[in-house]
Amino acid sequence: MDGLMAVAKDFLGNLFAFDQAHPLLFTQFYFWAFLAIVLAFLCLLRDRILLRNAFLFLASLFFYYKTSGLFLMLLVFVIAFNYFTGFCLHGRKQTWIRRLLLVLSVVVDLSLLCYYKYAYFITDVVNNLLGTSFAVHDWVAEAGNAIAGTQAFSVDAIFLPVGISFFIFQAVSYVVDIYRGRIAPVRNFLDFGFYLSFFPQLVAGPIVRASEFIPQLHKPFFLGRRQFGIAVFWILNGLAKKLILSDYLAVNFCDRVFANPLLYTGFENLTALFGYSLQVYADFSGYTDIAIGVAMLMGFYLPKNFNAPYKARNAAEFWKRWHISLSKWLQDYLYIPLGGNRNGTFASYAILLGIAFLASALARNYIVLAVTGGLTLVLGLLILFWKKQRRELVSDINRMDTMLLGGLWHGASWNFMIWGGLNGLGILIYRFWHATNVYYRVVVSGAACLACWVLKTYAPAPVWNLFFVWTAIITFGAVVRMLYHLTRLKGEFKWLETGWAVLMTFIFITFTRLFFRSGSNLDPAEANEVAWETARNMVGQIGGAWDLSLLPAMVRQHAAILLLILAGLLIHWLPDRFKRRYRIVFASLPVPVMLLLCLLAVFIIYQFVTADLQSFIYFQF
Repeated sequence: MDGLMAVAKDFLGNLFAFDQAHPLLFTQFYFWAFLAIVLAFLCLLRDRILLRNAFLFLASLFFYYKTSGLFLMLLVFVIAFNYFTGFCLHGRKQTWIRRLLLVLSVVVDLSLLCYYKYAYFITDVVNNLLGTSFAVHDWVAEAGNAIAGTQAFSVDAIFLPVGISFFIFQAVSYVVDIYRGRIAPVRNFLDFGFYLSFFPQLVAGPIVRASEFIPQLHKPFFLGRRQFGIAVFWILNGLAKKLILSDYLAVNFCDRVFANPLLYTGFENLTALFGYSLQVYADFSGYTDIAIGVAMLMGFYLPKNFNAPYKARNAAEFWKRWHISLSKWLQDYLYIPLGGNRNGTFASYAILLGIAFLASALARNYIVLAVTGGLTLVLGLLILFWKKQRRELVSDINRMDTMLLGGLWHGASWNFMIWGGLNGLGILIYRFWHATNVYYRVVVSGAACLACWVLKTYAPAPVWNLFFVWTAIITFGAVVRMLYHLTRLKGEFKWLETGWAVLMTFIFITFTRLFFRSGSNLDPAEANEVAWETARNMVGQIGGAWDLSLLPAMVRQHAAILLLILAGLLIHWLPDRFKRRYRIVFASLPVPVMLLLCLLAVFIIYQFVTADLQSFIYFQF
């Protein structure tokens, strides 16, 4: 009996203990056991909506605790604070009180995000500007130690709570929508807590609006035969993306190259870059697929977060297909308040100059600030005197601000600012490109190609080699388009134009990933120093001289990786109607056949499982 009690005690201890080295992930067996228990209780509570929502709220809190430990208290605070703020905001008629409450709510929410996410970033800026040597100190942990009377929490480092960017943005959208009169506050605290902490999408999105999710809380549970099949399909699809594509590419190739680019050839660095572009998509969209499937099994529907982003024909369309919930959030709560495509505000210029100042401080190079400040001044003068194009110029500044802050949201490193800026620049260049005729495009791209050739010839550097090759490709495409435009064959070759645009956009987005990946997977304390060095080394290898005689041997050596990348992209580029058809076919299969296919799929998927399961990439954002 004593032995049985000891076993039970150990089991319960492990069940309710938080293991930082092994958080609860979708790819672990323990998560699926947890989900099975949740679904079993839901079967009992399906017609009792209040109890169902309360149970799922508690289950979500338990899930977050098993993922992030005592950061659960932070989530509970955000839930309580925004719940009561929403009620206070809704009940006030005085404009100044409503604005004060809104500002207070946004400041508190974003201050929490800044404290945990940007402490190292801000410390680096201050140290570089003032020549100081401040070290990060976790004052919240110190306060916790004082309250507990022990040294339970480390104060020497600030750890990023999993999913903080997602639930903070969700909370901000809730309060702002109440202020705008778009929604009424949620009356039941448990319902609001459930909305903000719903475990399938809690730690990596999608960012769910209250107007989309709250109405579902009061509907009876329903899961039809077809919905069940679709839910199972999304779960299997997400697991395959995560374990076969993302984790396998990361462990067996991409992580090794990014860890030390100088040990690998230019071809291998370039392959790793394209591999990472597929890896990050498979990882993030795989999480979203699983989240959508799990939520659907419980009778809830989450918004679509990806729409085949590598089918985009330009950078602007890419951001309408990639992380759709974040793109819409930035549009509604940042781009439009800045003035959108109507006008500019003081914040439009302040953000641009502020980020330039931060970048120059981090780089210890005030040339960056001078150049950006000069460009901003020129833009200001153009806006002031060039009335015909004023609206377009202002909207371009707002777009660039949005992309820069979107980059900064992804990480507290100037590599993320470069990544966001490149995406913003890609959107602006496309707008210019789209507005010009085919002849002007040939002239502009040809001039850029010639300039890059001059630079690589008289000021040799790997980066100029890369720009020369890229502009040469763009010029070739512009010339071909001009020729078939002159021959009036545009209609017959529309498919070729679309394919070329998709390929060029994919290459551009992949290049920007160089800066995204270089700032990822790093301790915040060293991110700014290591990230730029990694990016520079990879550019040096890719843009340097290639020994083509080694190419056949390297292709054979990395044949499995190359085939996996090619297969992943080909599946991604399949027509949407074809994908929709096989989803429906799977969902319509008899249950025994579906079960056999599920077992076969799980068996195949877990052949690719690595010894140490990889965390989802967006957990760190």
